[in-house]
Amino acid sequence: MKNFVIFGDSTCDLDKALREKYGIEYVAMNFSVDDKEFVASLDWENYSAKEHYDLMRGGKRVFTTQVPQNVYYESFKKALSEGKDVLYISCSSALSASVKTALVVAKELMTEFPDNDVYCVDSLISSLGQGYLLIQASIKRGEGLTACETAKYIEDIRLKVNQCGTVESMEYLRRAGRVKASKAFFGNLFGVKPIIISDIKGQNFAYRKVKGTTNACAAIADDIVKAADGNYDILLLSHADCEEDAILLRDEILKRAEFKEVIMGYIGPIVGASVGPGTVIAFTFGKEVTIEGNE
Repeated sequence: MKNFVIFGDSTCDLDKALREKYGIEYVAMNFSVDDKEFVASLDWENYSAKEHYDLMRGGKRVFTTQVPQNVYYESFKKALSEGKDVLYISCSSALSASVKTALVVAKELMTEFPDNDVYCVDSLISSLGQGYLLIQASIKRGEGLTACETAKYIEDIRLKVNQCGTVESMEYLRRAGRVKASKAFFGNLFGVKPIIISDIKGQNFAYRKVKGTTNACAAIADDIVKAADGNYDILLLSHADCEEDAILLRDEILKRAEFKEVIMGYIGPIVGASVGPGTVIAFTFGKEVTIEGNE
């Protein structure tokens, strides 16, 4: 049975410690600020997360790119040349077209390495929701599943990863075209917080709004615990340089349910460019997502 390498990308928001713990690699996207392009490192090698989000707070636009084709090619080929299969779990195809490029590269490489396979799975989510699926893939690999079996398992459970969060401003999502919402959500949201989920197509969907941060945390906590449906194994929270808000949300959720493990970390530079500073998102495994967002 072949071993296999698990790849995410720059939207999975898994820090170095988690990637090393679970043996997960990632292919990097790029971003640019003031016409200077950087590799979208999850280890914040260009400048710190705070510096990144302070640039955005100061009005700087951050532009992002897909994973370059040559990055897929070189990363996947290295694994294949070592006799290993590849499992790539991508950002939601509703948010990035990178998975399409990965599929083109996979087809090309499998002609060069006919005895090996490359599996590309659309996670239908991003940030630590995508990260959760990568962790589960690693666990299944450790249990002895093949790359093919693990890919099928991830496809079967991906819509059971539930996302619920809020943003400081809808402007970033609007400009990036990364949210489905009624026109009312793009008006004056002074003091009002939109509640955003990931829908059945992997789109961000602003489906309701509440007044103030405290009420938003309570609403998200209620929704996450309901979505978990009694499965309290793991809670994941990501934030865009607003750790206090993430801690507040964590505590609200833990008042309602005792999750066995809590993972918290920064939203990386790619997702951060779309959601903006002040964003906090919770993820858990539970009920299957059935909502489709419409504008």
